[in-house]
Formats: sequence, structure tokens, C-alpha cells
Amino acid sequence: MKRQLRCQMLKKLKTQDERQKALADQRLVERLFRSDAYQNAKTLATYLSFEYEFKTSLLIEQALRDGKRVCIPKTYPKGQMVFMDYQKEQLEKTAFGILEPRETTQIVRKEDIDLIHVPGLVFDPKGYRIGYGGGYYDRYLADFHGKTISTIYAFQRGLFDVQKEDIPIQEVIVDDSIL
Repeated sequence: MKRQLRCQMLKKLKTQDERQKALADQRLVERLFRSDAYQNAKTLATYLSFEYEFKTSLLIEQALRDGKRVCIPKTYPKGQMVFMDYQKEQLEKTAFGILEPRETTQIVRKEDIDLIHVPGLVFDPKGYRIGYGGGYYDRYLADFHGKTISTIYAFQRGLFDVQKEDIPIQEVIVDDSIL
């Protein structure tokens, strides 16, 4: 069921109208900036988005202008992940085609992160999500004590069976303009 929903959502995300997506991204990021979670965060963790996902560069650029510390994930074998300081010049492409920080970049301690902006493909009404299937975020969030938030398009809502290892996102900001 999750695999099928993941495939359907990836297809839908990749075939969005670019102009509508850009407008939705702008609305989502503006709502995110107004959230208490963002306003109160000194250190923000996010991800480097694929073209078809919510455009995280909008978030990263503004967070840096706002004087926030920004960090992004670095993944390791066996589902392990850490967050490292975002430094544009210190990024390298992985075997999966995504940009990650180089090993020389500073690791940010979990307890120093105030807010994690979490990616996902499908979200249920309680904030549970279907990601890309690696379980990296669920493992990381299992003992994370800060705030979590996601930004999604209306069509990314769905129902699915939740597993015991799934961790819900505390706040999901939805743009209802793209159904």
C-alpha cells in the first residue's frame, strides 16, 4: 500500500504545472515564515529539494537572511543520518543524485536543532507521512525533542496504515490551491 501510494505521488509531483507549483511554493513558505515554530527557531534543519518538491531554497535563503543557523542532512549506510551546517560551497552529489554536505562540514548536535522541516510524499490527518522509504527521518526523529514541520500541496494528503516506527510531524502546512 505505501509503495503504491509513494509511486502515485511521485508521478503526480513530477507532472505538476510549474507555474502553479511556484505560486504554491511561495504561499507555503510565507505561511512557514509566520509560524511560531519558525519564528522561535535559532537553528533550522531542512533538506535540499528535488525540482518537483516544495522549493526549500526559498526557506534556506530567507532563514540565512534572518540570521538563523541552517543545517541539512547527510546520510550514511544502515539508515543513519546527521545534520550538518549548510554551506553552499561544501556540497557534493551523492550516488542517488542529491546534494549533501562534504564530510569536512560541521555536524550539528541534535539537541541544538530547534526546528526540522521534514520532507514527505503523502501525509495523513495526524501528521504521519510516507517518505521515500529509507526510514532516515523516522529514526532521527524518534528521540528528537524540538519542533517538526512540513509543507505540502493539497494532493499530498492521504490515508494509509501507520507502522509503530512512524513518527508524526507536529505541524503540516498545506496549500489547497493545487488539488
